[in-house]
Amino acid sequence: MQASVLDIQGIHKSFGNNQVLRGIDMRISAGEVVVLMGANGAGKSTLVKVLSGYHAADHGQMRLADAPYCPRDAHEAIHQGVVTVHQSIDDGVIPDLDVANNLMLDRLASGAHGLWVSAKKLRQQASEVADAMGLDIDLNARVADLSVADRQMISIARAMAHAPRLLILDEPTSSLSATEAERLFTVIVRLRAQGVAIVYISHRMSDIRRLADRIICLRDGQISGVFDQAPLDLTAAVHAMLGQAINNADIEPATPGAPILTLQNVELTQGAAPVSLNVGDGEVVAFTGLLGSGMSALVETLFGLRSLSSGTMQVDGQPYAPANVREALARGVFMSVKDRATNGVIGDFNIADNMTLPFLKAFTRGAFLSARQQRASTEQMIAQLGIVCQSHADAIGTLSGGNQQKVMIGRWLQSPSRVLLLDEPFQGVDIGARQDIGRHIRATAKGRATLVFVSELDEAIEIADRIIVLHEGAIAGEQSNRDIDLNVLVAQASGKA
Repeated sequence: MQASVLDIQGIHKSFGNNQVLRGIDMRISAGEVVVLMGANGAGKSTLVKVLSGYHAADHGQMRLADAPYCPRDAHEAIHQGVVTVHQSIDDGVIPDLDVANNLMLDRLASGAHGLWVSAKKLRQQASEVADAMGLDIDLNARVADLSVADRQMISIARAMAHAPRLLILDEPTSSLSATEAERLFTVIVRLRAQGVAIVYISHRMSDIRRLADRIICLRDGQISGVFDQAPLDLTAAVHAMLGQAINNADIEPATPGAPILTLQNVELTQGAAPVSLNVGDGEVVAFTGLLGSGMSALVETLFGLRSLSSGTMQVDGQPYAPANVREALARGVFMSVKDRATNGVIGDFNIADNMTLPFLKAFTRGAFLSARQQRASTEQMIAQLGIVCQSHADAIGTLSGGNQQKVMIGRWLQSPSRVLLLDEPFQGVDIGARQDIGRHIRATAKGRATLVFVSELDEAIEIADRIIVLHEGAIAGEQSNRDIDLNVLVAQASGKA
């Protein structure tokens, strides 16, 4: 048996009357990848924050490498070898600094460079960190100008630079392409071989199958199951996580009505074969592909974030070429964005204000906002999407990442749309909630065209009537969601069909 790195006994944590952690006992050994599974609101994020020094436990004790462990803040946790990559990407980077300074930020803050910092030496060290992670990013680039995936990889690389005893990764692949995720997996395997203990939080079954030595399930702030016998029983783990079995999605593809959205010879990337397609009334179409497939270009063009370079688009048979988001919204084209922390959530607003923000006019009478109507609409959506909260007035920051994602999706279901764009709608959402959201999207699909952009094939299969694979800006394949051949989809996405 490997030596214990972390021992947790009887950890409790409450916020007011809300008991979030209720007697957590856990042991993590050196050279072990423990996957922590739990539904949104189960207590995963709070446990991570206790481990990483953001919160102090109310009761219980922790030992790190057989010595008492009670970090007063994140800096002390890092100094003792507990390093965390949080689910919110911008918690791990400073957007206004360049890549090199972000990678070396902790060393700079520690004063290890002395009073004077050699820019040449700093960039040399940053280059070594980037090379260790296989990062091919301009070290002089401002992080705010990079993609979500690049920011995530920088955050992870920064954590790796600490040579941690215990590495905690919270949904690390949620914004990564398959290639980037595989690069991360390679690093994790290497760290495991070096004796680093790893706590890996994910809802992605592909990640869990690839990495897990052991699965620990949380439900309602308590350990609900531990699975360590190979092969790991993922079905039983999901049951322990949710308290009920999950039924496989059984989609009966809908017969679409009249075309709502039409694209004709639209060029997504220079030199790629133009894209032409129709999406009909009541139809849910999922788009999938690898990084650079053209999904981002398509969704940005549809929502007025990118100019239409060639070809034509129509909504309800009328020409459509939005110059900006305002024009897209005016035509009934709504989008739930992928990067909720940067582009979606308003941290200072409560749930109701976040959810109703784009449609406040619908809740106003003259110059006055009707709090009663706003509350009623929000509470209805909270119930429909199963958002775990105390009330509509809760601060958005008190919710788990998955529940924040539900609020963002609920925002765009508040008002009828003609075209609904959902960019990675299941990011950070547990399996049960994912199916709840999928059912609600399908149940309300009549009267609009729904386009869902996902990188995980199982997510596409759980929600769509039709699946379109993009590769290098062109349509590589298309299947109705009946008797899907996964091998064909994978081959099309990778360009090997």
